[in-house]
Amino acid sequence: MSDPALLSQKIRAALAPCRLGAWPTPLEPAPALARALGVAGLCLKREDRAAAQGGGNKVRGLEFLLAGVSPGTVFVTAGGTGSTHCLGTAVHAAALGHRTVLAQFRQPDTVESRAVAAACARRAALIVHARGPATLPLAVLAAWRRAGTLGVRRWIPGGGAHPRAVVGQFLAGLELPTQMAEPPDAIVLPLGTGGTAAGVTLAVTALGWPTRVVGVRVAPRIVANRWRTMSLALRAARLLARHRIRIAFPGSRFPLVVVDGLGRGYGHPTPEGEAAGRLASEHGLTLDATYGAKAFAHLMRLASGDVQRVVFWHTFALP
Repeated sequence: MSDPALLSQKIRAALAPCRLGAWPTPLEPAPALARALGVAGLCLKREDRAAAQGGGNKVRGLEFLLAGVSPGTVFVTAGGTGSTHCLGTAVHAAALGHRTVLAQFRQPDTVESRAVAAACARRAALIVHARGPATLPLAVLAAWRRAGTLGVRRWIPGGGAHPRAVVGQFLAGLELPTQMAEPPDAIVLPLGTGGTAAGVTLAVTALGWPTRVVGVRVAPRIVANRWRTMSLALRAARLLARHRIRIAFPGSRFPLVVVDGLGRGYGHPTPEGEAAGRLASEHGLTLDATYGAKAFAHLMRLASGDVQRVVFWHTFALP
């Protein structure tokens, strides 16, 4: 790829996203934390600073998912009670003059999930609660039906896992060449519904980097897996191709490695994640128990001879 910045401009001109975040997000060297982990170099991609209104890494996709709709649209989406995607949708849709209806299942209670749930209650027009993940489809149907009484509806998949949103995450990856002198050995990020991992991995392949993307699975395997992530990336590449923007897709050479970090289940803290959170906090980095702490826990185990320069994708943010 000759010019990632020019490609980013071309994509924005073709797909016409709205502007919700401040780009690029910082890439911060963390030398003291790198020494604590035993790696030669560690940089933090601060997606938590994408927008002051909140949303973290989800703002990238929402720029594309909330664009080009009629005034007063009612967005319907789903997730756990601690879902930053649900919160980000409610916050940014409201800022654009729209409303949000949420279908949510209750997840384990943590400081972060309580804060997100409280913020969702303030920002969403309506929340339909499911008893658990298994009954979420029924809650989604009820949310969709009730949203119809509020206005014209638009569905957003849980976690924002949609090809248009993946393009937003692809743009995040294209920021890296201007922020670092050489490709890292690995990029470590949490793997939930897969949109962020799909976009970042697609960017790595488009840049021709030898970097390995490590997705730490923090959701059930049926949702968080390599095949689904590859499918999202392929659909995003096809979307760009329809706009005459061609990105080579590597197929079986897709440089994503999925490792397990789930523990007891989605949203349940793990001992390894809690230890990772304590270490990170000593260096001024706040991690949530559902995503960031579990991904960072794997980073603590990753240091070896062939992984010495790492980027950690920091995704969590509250308003």
